[in-house]
Amino acid sequence: MFQRLNGPQTLGNGRGFWIGALAVFAVAVAFPAVADPYDVGNFAYFLIWIFMALGLCLMWGYGGMLSFGQTFFFGLGGYGYGVIEINIGAAHGGSLAALVLAVSVAALAAAILGYFMIYGRIGGVFFGIVTLSTTLALAAFVGQTAGPEWTVGTARLNGFNGMQGMSPLQLPWFGRDIDLEESALYYFLLVLLAATYVGLRLLVNSRFGNVLVAIREDPQRAELLGYDVRRYQLVTFVIGSLLAGLSGALYTAWGQFITPSSIGLPAAAMPIVWVAFAGRSDLTATFVGTFVLLFAFQTITIYSEQSALVLMGLLLVATVLFAPRGLMVGVGQSLTRSFAKRGG
Repeated sequence: MFQRLNGPQTLGNGRGFWIGALAVFAVAVAFPAVADPYDVGNFAYFLIWIFMALGLCLMWGYGGMLSFGQTFFFGLGGYGYGVIEINIGAAHGGSLAALVLAVSVAALAAAILGYFMIYGRIGGVFFGIVTLSTTLALAAFVGQTAGPEWTVGTARLNGFNGMQGMSPLQLPWFGRDIDLEESALYYFLLVLLAATYVGLRLLVNSRFGNVLVAIREDPQRAELLGYDVRRYQLVTFVIGSLLAGLSGALYTAWGQFITPSSIGLPAAAMPIVWVAFAGRSDLTATFVGTFVLLFAFQTITIYSEQSALVLMGLLLVATVLFAPRGLMVGVGQSLTRSFAKRGG
């Protein structure tokens, strides 16, 4: 029953897929050698956000929990990294320790919030309302922290002007520190993202993933079969939120700043658009679709930020009306059928 419910990975089955994925990875590895440093930095920026999208895909597509709280945990990870790194410094692994601790803060917050929501049997639209409320509350809080009294140690939150002054990630290497910027940061993110994607694929195709999808389809039946539904949901919520916190910490390390605007309502809606457009039931579709949308959004933003936001809204409406399973999933299915006919 579980295998039937989970179904095949639309864009990720078979030997041919993994050969293609390795080819794409090889091209991505070679990209900095032929690209302008500015483009390499932009692509690193795109990769940062994909962690958050994959986390939402796991929660929403596989677990059936639509969360508007991804930027809440993004903000916790981002501000957490800034506060910790400014206070302990970046040298000798300090920035990596700040990254780990910031992500841990986001995971702990997810465990606490998720426990009260899931074990309190908050579901459906109310799950989204609660997560959105926490997001807006955090954005409002950090927005009013402009005064000098809003400091944590030596780190000043700085309100709507944004927190700054933190260092980029530094990697200890044989007695010295390597700044992870431009190409170095790009490679770090590429390897980390590849490992995250493979780990999530293993998770959703394991017994845990099968049970999770069974819970999404019929939680009462799964509970009657003896599965602890709330425990599975809580673990999924924590993993998805942890990935959002990782995006936030990496974003702050990449730009050496973070502002409340990266947490508020427009930002909170963006992961929903990415995952819905790409296909929430498929990690590969979410990966590819999010990258494509981020690239298109930034290209259009150069000419008009408002036009880019309008386009995102229109894409969400069009996806809901005409491709509810996601545009990238639909494209993947069409290509699969086409190759199957040729092979036949």
